[in-house]
Amino acid sequence: MTTLDKIKPGHGGMIIKVGGEGALRRRLLDMGLTPKTSIFVNKVAPMGDPMELSLRGYVLTIRLDDASKIEVESREAYAIARLAMPPSWCC
Repeated sequence: MTTLDKIKPGHGGMIIKVGGEGALRRRLLDMGLTPKTSIFVNKVAPMGDPMELSLRGYVLTIRLDDASKIEVESREAYAIARLAMPPSWCC
């Protein structure tokens, strides 16, 4: 296991645990970053912060400091990309 901030662009995984306390943890959960959710890292900003994720059929950008609070189990990038993106017939 690793934390989300350590996942490189083009790779993904499954969220195992969402850390943080109080309002930060609530905000992460409200954004859809919940355990057993598949995620895919699309890209990281040129200066390294923030990072762009695909999950649950939408794109989300979060700061690396927040991403470091999320434990992730790495998966094959291809499988995760297919799960994180909406099906072609959807939108």
